Amino acid sequence: MSTVAPQLVTSEFTPPEASHVEDYSIRTNDLSLWYGDFQALMDVSVNIKKGIITGLIGPSGCGKTTLLRCFNRINERYGNVTTTGDIEILDKNIYDEDVSVRQLRRSVGMVFQRPNPLPISIYDNVLFGMGIHDAFKSLPKSERNDIVENALREVDLWNTVKDRLKSRATTLTLEQQQKLCIARLLPLKPDIILMDEPCSALDAEGIEKVENLIESLRDEYTVVIVTHNMAQARRATDECIFMLLGEIIEHTKTSEMFLNPQHEKTEMYIQGRYG
Repeated sequence: MSTVAPQLVTSEFTPPEASHVEDYSIRTNDLSLWYGDFQALMDVSVNIKKGIITGLIGPSGCGKTTLLRCFNRINERYGNVTTTGDIEILDKNIYDEDVSVRQLRRSVGMVFQRPNPLPISIYDNVLFGMGIHDAFKSLPKSERNDIVENALREVDLWNTVKDRLKSRATTLTLEQQQKLCIARLLPLKPDIILMDEPCSALDAEGIEKVENLIESLRDEYTVVIVTHNMAQARRATDECIFMLLGEIIEHTKTSEMFLNPQHEKTEMYIQGRYG
């Protein structure tokens, strides 16, 4: 199957009932991707389990961010992208004609390297994603308030910001901004949260707080995190996928990968001998 910047359709992203849903949130089969003539992914087949934290690791340019962006089709924003193969989210092929990319991205939220709160209030940031959905427009003020409070409590921000919800989100610290960006996803009730080096802009204290938040998301959400930080991968993930030159070299439990890697290339990378 091939696709180049497919057209959006308006139907809901609704995964079918299937036994695989209980085991895996994401499955790819022979997934390849090209940016123009450059092949960034090569026949990637992987199963990512539901309700755990999975790390994507590997040297710069290995394809891990490209793979992450495939899971909500955000690569299509960049143009001149061609993909082959299949991606199933909760057993639904996300390239099926009846899939709405907007609804897919509601089910598969994303947090970027650098916090990107909108230059509006903290309160409005939390509700921003819901504003594009007609059902939200009829919600009474009290329900909106509850949504904001619940999301901020879930990311451990409520006690810090409850008295300044109308302040601009850009006045928060970087760590608080990143937590807010995660809180902005939660009212949409995603199944999966993708994180592209979410701690790279933070200091040591901020990293610890965001890692604790990521840990708290386990079980309720499937989390896939790209990281260059091997200590972070070891601390914060349940399984790791090691990539090199657009291919998956090894995918196993994090403890096994760091204690007993099965491939020499994996061992060399986690020991810091290249990358």
